[in-house]
Formats: sequence, structure tokens, C-alpha cells
Amino acid sequence: MSEQEILIRKEGRAGRITLNRPRALNALTLEMCHAIDAALREWRDDADVSLIMIDAEGERAFCAGGDIQKMYEAGTRGEYGYGRDFWRDEYRMNARLKEFPKPIVSFLHGFVMGGGVGVGCHCSHRIVGETAQIAMPECGIGLVPDVGGSFLLSRAPGRLGEYLGTTGSRMGPADAILCGFADFFVPQDEWPALKARLVSSGDADAVSQAARPAPRPALTGLRQQIDGHFGGETFADIIRSLRTDDSAFARETLTALQRVSPLSAACTVEMIHRVRALPGLRHALEMEYRFTWRAMEHADFIEGIRAAIIDKDRNPRWRHEGPEAVPAAEVARMLMPLGKDKLTFGED
Repeated sequence: MSEQEILIRKEGRAGRITLNRPRALNALTLEMCHAIDAALREWRDDADVSLIMIDAEGERAFCAGGDIQKMYEAGTRGEYGYGRDFWRDEYRMNARLKEFPKPIVSFLHGFVMGGGVGVGCHCSHRIVGETAQIAMPECGIGLVPDVGGSFLLSRAPGRLGEYLGTTGSRMGPADAILCGFADFFVPQDEWPALKARLVSSGDADAVSQAARPAPRPALTGLRQQIDGHFGGETFADIIRSLRTDDSAFARETLTALQRVSPLSAACTVEMIHRVRALPGLRHALEMEYRFTWRAMEHADFIEGIRAAIIDKDRNPRWRHEGPEAVPAAEVARMLMPLGKDKLTFGED
């Protein structure tokens, strides 16, 4: 890892973590995950650190996802261990962020997707600025909303979680707050002053004092249609419901869902339903790992990355022709317990 990919230091009363790959939209590498995890362990019992601040360089993104080039290259050679190690260590870091005993303040701007959600949206004080665009677009690359995304989606109002998780639709700042991916809206030109105050005081209450009312959530006006169409037991149920509706919303949503991996979307709906009944983030991460552990060998992940990132032809050849072609037994197999390979969490 380049020393400049992530900046970790102490300033005043704060431990500071800054993602520093702006030209790569701050895409998260395994080494960056390890660096974040190590910093959290070091600062947990450091009396000089009252809170943690996480932000990112560049104007376009807090973090647009994981750096999956190396994962793809290994997977195409049939070497699945690298990806499994990456997801295991990343998920453990996500859990540490959620359970950290000191306040963690994240500053979310631009694209916040996939791995960026895992870093920025499990913190105790999650700030969004006016440019924030938060999404879980994994079904479009043959994966499922992971890094604890299934947990956040399962707690969103009504059936917004199923909608956002399958379509990959982006949330602006107000929708992110509505759906539980963020807590506070603070205009970005006020961030430098807020950061300086946090560094000097170590008091996370400064965040709520700086917060401003967010605009009206766009998703509020779509709740009735989303809850009506996305309340089915399976992804195929959702598709059938949308096909009975000739509204612009239904047509646009069907178009979006036709682009994603049918297997991934089917598993996403099932995961969100299961996670909704589970008590905490660790349980969601363990569920997600069941899919990602199998993703390269038994799902559409390699093909999804080829079409979106490598060849960029935007024409993935998914394993199934449509949602009705995904057997329930295959969804069940993707989400079966992993036995000795189950995701576990160290207590250090």
C-alpha cells in the first residue's frame, strides 16, 4: 500500500482517517481496510483520543466502493482465496466501526457506494453534505449489498430496502437520512469549521449543533408505490407486481431491474427479509459472507465485473435469463451456512 492511499494521524483530541485516492474515487483496498482496523484498535484505549473523524480527499467521492481489479484477476484464475480474505477482513473492520466505544464522525460527500458505505455509514455520527450520493449497486455486478448494507437496508422504512438494494438507486442527503444511512445534514462549506471544532474540543455534540434541516426526501413521494410493489416474498413476486402497473415509476423500475443479476437480486430480497429479523450488524455480515464467499465460483460476480469494469461492454451474460428462472433452491444454496468457513469476529 502506498503511504499516501490513506492518511492516519492524531490531531488535537481526534484520531483522523482520510481516504486519499481521489483519482480512483477513493476505492478501498484490502491494505486500507487493514490500516483502518489497526488505527481503531490503537485508538480504542488511547486517552488522548476522544473521537475519530473519517473523511476523504477529492471532490467526487468519499469512497465509490472496493478496489476489485485484483479480486477479478485472481478469480478468473480460479483463485478465490484473495476475495474471501478481502471480504472477511473488510467485514470485521465494518463491525469494529459499528461497535467502537468512542464517537466516530464520518463526512460523506459525492459518491458513497459499496465499500464506502461500509466505512462511512456504520459510524455513530454520520454527516452528509449536499453532494452526497449514497447507493448499494452490487446487484449490477453480480454481488449483493454487503459491508453491512443488508442491515441498513433492512431497517429502512417500509420496503425501501428491497427497492434500493435491488435497483441500486442513489440516495441524496435527505433520502440517506430517511433510510438510516446518515444522521445529520451539514452544508459542505461549513465542514472545515466543524472539523476544527471537533479536533480542538473532542466533543461529538458539535455535530448536532452544526446540523441543518435537509431538503424533503425524494423517496417520500414514492413510498406507496414502492411498498406496494416490493412487498412480495421473492424477487419474482416483485417483478410480477411491477408488470401489472403501467405507471412511469413501474416502467423505469423494471428497466433498472432488467440490468441486474437475477441471482443477486433474488438473494438480496431473501437476505433483507432474513436480516430484518436478526438483532445486529454482525448477524447481517455473517449472512452476507455466505454469499460473497461463494460469489466468484457460483454466482455472477466475475461476469459482472468483466462487463462493468474490465471490458466495459455493459452487456453481462448472467447465469439466469430472468427472475422467474432463478430456482428457490439456488437462492437457498447461496445463503446456506458455511460451516468451518463461517465469518467470525475477533475480540481484540
